[in-house]
Amino acid sequence: MRLAGESAGRRMRFDLAVRTDRMLLPHRTTDGRIKGRVRIEGLATDVPVCGEMEISPLARRRIRYRMRFTVRGRHYTLDGWKSVSPRRPLASMTVLPFVLLDGGQEAGRGQLRFEVARSLVPFMTSFRWPRLSEEPASLHARRWEGEPGRTEVWYTTVTDPETGTGLWLHHELTAPSDGSSAYAHGWVGLFPPDAPPQNARFGPDPVAPSAGPVPQSFAAEGVEAGPDRLRGTAGAFAWDLTRHSRSAALYTFPRWAWRRGLLPAAHLVSAPSATYTGSVTHEGRRLPLEAAPGADARIYGEGNALRWAWLHADLGSGDLLEIVSAVSKKAGLRRLPPTVFLRLRRNGGTWPRTAERSAVGWLGAGRFRARIGLPSWTVTGRSGLRRIRVRVTQPVDRTLALEYTDPDGSTAVCRNSETSDARIELERWWGRWRTEATWSLSGTAHAEVGER
Repeated sequence: MRLAGESAGRRMRFDLAVRTDRMLLPHRTTDGRIKGRVRIEGLATDVPVCGEMEISPLARRRIRYRMRFTVRGRHYTLDGWKSVSPRRPLASMTVLPFVLLDGGQEAGRGQLRFEVARSLVPFMTSFRWPRLSEEPASLHARRWEGEPGRTEVWYTTVTDPETGTGLWLHHELTAPSDGSSAYAHGWVGLFPPDAPPQNARFGPDPVAPSAGPVPQSFAAEGVEAGPDRLRGTAGAFAWDLTRHSRSAALYTFPRWAWRRGLLPAAHLVSAPSATYTGSVTHEGRRLPLEAAPGADARIYGEGNALRWAWLHADLGSGDLLEIVSAVSKKAGLRRLPPTVFLRLRRNGGTWPRTAERSAVGWLGAGRFRARIGLPSWTVTGRSGLRRIRVRVTQPVDRTLALEYTDPDGSTAVCRNSETSDARIELERWWGRWRTEATWSLSGTAHAEVGER
């Protein structure tokens, strides 16, 4: 919901999200919780807002807002109300008179207006049914049920905050298209800041059948990737890590794509803002990890794309950016430009609102574009009133090249760096494009480019 107006001669704009604990029905009174941001001309550009809303359009003929925010150390409360009138339904529902209080004393009065022409369609499409929470263990559980021609991946990327070392654990189940036995395999990669990347492979091993009513996660000879623990050995490497997930899963692809398998492949970040504690040993040298930031993600589908690029950027304070851009190898799709799935989690919300928006645009606008290459690749795009520019650089001396084998026997090469650089610029339309946030990651972005 977007409201714009002025008080004491200063223009104000609110971007709000409202959540209720029960279904919103017009004939009864419903209480809601407000979270959002406010921009005040000459005073604040992006200030958090919280508060309450009383929604009672028929029972009490009013919708009341009480919102609190802090600007330059002063605590303000906006007390506003819409008096719903059947004679003037549009005006009464779109104009919000308010009083602005500064520490309990009146500091100003004004009106906020809902911009019908610009905001009605996004507002109407923003209503959501509450989603049932998903247990992290279920998101780590194996999807494969024995069908041929499938690839399933569990992967983990971590950055050690003490040394800047990057870690990549890749666990993969491959079921060949010819119906031969599925196998489990993978690798570990270590990216020291002052030495070339090192890696070792494990497997292939036969896939163990699931035991019990709950499908297991990845398991191979001496290697385990469960919902809470990662351990194994490969070559001169050994690792044993516990995972603590700090946030809900992030669906990079549409949720229905992950659940129904209607696309050639789907991607899910099962633990977007996780911490890892334990150790990694390589050739007798031990790297201790203590609450090291990282993420766990999943892939399930028919194999790798023709070309792809991937980014996981931890922006701090639970904020993150996840990008998957790919060109399908299916006939008829391989000539299309790369499709972009971009998800920015920031201040408790996710932009774009749905994964489909970055892939196909929104009402013809907002096309996201990717230019895939090395050592740098870029993504740009717009959705709603925001646009973004991302530039990722994978230095050659910090990039590891490994070969993938698809279920049909074809191969691809990925070039991965867990110590990449990234520059991210987010802009917001306020009569003109203005910078809303920027991030510069040096050696802490996780990125990959794949090709055939």
